[in-house]
Amino acid sequence: MDMEVTAWMSMYNTMHAQQDKRPFSRATLRRIGAFARPHRARLGCFLVLTVVMAVLAVATPVLAGRVVNAIVEGSDPSVVFALTALIAVIALAEAGLGLVTRWLSAHIGEGLILHLRTAVFDHVQRMPVAFFTRTRTGALVSRLNNDVIGAQRAFSDTLSGVLGNLVTLLLTLIVMIGISWQITLLALVLLPVFVVPARRMGTRLARLEREAANHNATMSTQMTERFSAPGATLVKLFGRPSQESAEFAARASRVRDIGVRTAMVQSVFITALTLVSALALAIVYGLGGFYALTGSLDPGAVVALALLLTRLYAPLTSLASARVEVMSALVSFERVFEVLDLVPLVEDPPVPRDLPPGPLSVELDGVFFAYPSADKVSLASLEEVAQLDTRGGVEVLHDVSFRVEPGQLVALVGSSGAGKSTIAQLLPRLYDVDAGAIRLGGIDIRELSAQAIREALGMVTQDGHLFHESVRANLLLARPEADEDALWEVLQRARLAELVRSLPDGLDTVVGERGYRLSGGERQRLTIARVLLARPRVVVLDEATAHLDSTSEAAVQAALAEALQGRTAVVIAHRLSTVRAADLILVVEQGRIVERGTHTELLARSGRYEELYRTQFEDQVSASPASHVPTMSTPAVSSARIPSPTA
Repeated sequence: MDMEVTAWMSMYNTMHAQQDKRPFSRATLRRIGAFARPHRARLGCFLVLTVVMAVLAVATPVLAGRVVNAIVEGSDPSVVFALTALIAVIALAEAGLGLVTRWLSAHIGEGLILHLRTAVFDHVQRMPVAFFTRTRTGALVSRLNNDVIGAQRAFSDTLSGVLGNLVTLLLTLIVMIGISWQITLLALVLLPVFVVPARRMGTRLARLEREAANHNATMSTQMTERFSAPGATLVKLFGRPSQESAEFAARASRVRDIGVRTAMVQSVFITALTLVSALALAIVYGLGGFYALTGSLDPGAVVALALLLTRLYAPLTSLASARVEVMSALVSFERVFEVLDLVPLVEDPPVPRDLPPGPLSVELDGVFFAYPSADKVSLASLEEVAQLDTRGGVEVLHDVSFRVEPGQLVALVGSSGAGKSTIAQLLPRLYDVDAGAIRLGGIDIRELSAQAIREALGMVTQDGHLFHESVRANLLLARPEADEDALWEVLQRARLAELVRSLPDGLDTVVGERGYRLSGGERQRLTIARVLLARPRVVVLDEATAHLDSTSEAAVQAALAEALQGRTAVVIAHRLSTVRAADLILVVEQGRIVERGTHTELLARSGRYEELYRTQFEDQVSASPASHVPTMSTPAVSSARIPSPTA
């Protein structure tokens, strides 16, 4: 490896290394060792071969010097042939060992990436919803990509580089001193002229690189937000395209300017180092030639010293930046471990209990709850803030208690922000209560596995979220083993079969990011079809039909009635039809249940429910056709105890 290539590599590593001054404990190193343990056999072979290659790299210049001496001395041609054959054998051995070490390096590095990525991915999936509401998705994805790859480099590049360069350096120094300590000393005196500019220029280029990366990240964020379906719509409705374009162009121009400066700094740096290397070789040839002419040094020794010079400067330059590379790799490990060290607030019990068969009851017993503070569920680096908010969460539920008997429908009504959606999120154990208990079938949900809760309880949320995948894939989230007949059955029951058949690829049609290729009502009906496929025994509807218009409401009404028949249902209601059909109505205000009873009972009390009915529900009576307003006496509804779907 010549000095120019070494300079480029050293500068590149310094530019892209993460500059971090944090101390690293032995515990961190032990954890790194634990991740490396499954690869220890290959890692050992890799390091041994690295040392062998370093020895072979020093042997070639020495043999080349002997070839020159044999030629000058007029030795037998067989000697020259033997030496050159040995050089060829070493070259072949180096090439073969290079392929083997690359294979080992790839297996170790890619295996480590697989191990780290799956560990982080699996751990993140166990984190509570509060973690995802606070974390920037891009920062989290970076941990799975950039930081994992940075950690991988510690084994595939940095470790082997440091070991190989140390062996090469020591052997080269021993051989060069044995040939001529004077020339070796002179070469070492010139070393700072080579190494110091590399470190300084590398640091300067690193600053430019970070600035360009920040501008690129800002542009990426702008593009990601503006190019999504809702973002593009928002810009067209309220944004200023010319101002957006000007801001983007300003950042892109700054990146261009940095690119020009970076290119010029690199060119000046490499040119200077090429000049230094040429001067160093000139000194070796000049001084070595003088010693050869005076008879104190063989001509072959001069050639060997010139070739060994690159073997001296290259490892010294690499080792000069080794600390930065090692620290960068450790920083990457630390950033990965930061995520792995976050303790999930919701964990499965060691020995989960089984739910009883048949319809299930739902009970909240003296529940108190506050959303967790940021320091319990997140990291400052993932939120991209200087310091996390350590203040405790404000209690949003206060001594909430109610029971839903198997097969009953309970409606939660109240002002916006009263705590209704919080109750809905506690039922599937997206969060754990601070005090009290939530029971499913008489069993505290903290004694159940997450799988058992998922199989027993289905939930449809207001936003009706879909993945950027096919209709089939979005449905199979609920029941992966379902066959095509089952998929068409639930689509038929959700009044979507005709629509899906009309799509270009039927069930395999991609619905777009967040399902934006479908209308709001179609998205919501698809999520309802997903719940139908899951066949849960308890259904939670968190304003699940808020996006449906009158036409969609009529289409989904029968499907929901069929889906909920015989099941326990908890519904956050904003429509009169659902409220009047409920077996029990709970009025929630400021995190407390202030009233409970049937529609008729609560109206007779002239309390908060009567006020909500008068201000919120009465308009629905006058605006809706009578046929769309089921009452407590409607046979189809009261017998099944099912909420009517709402717009």
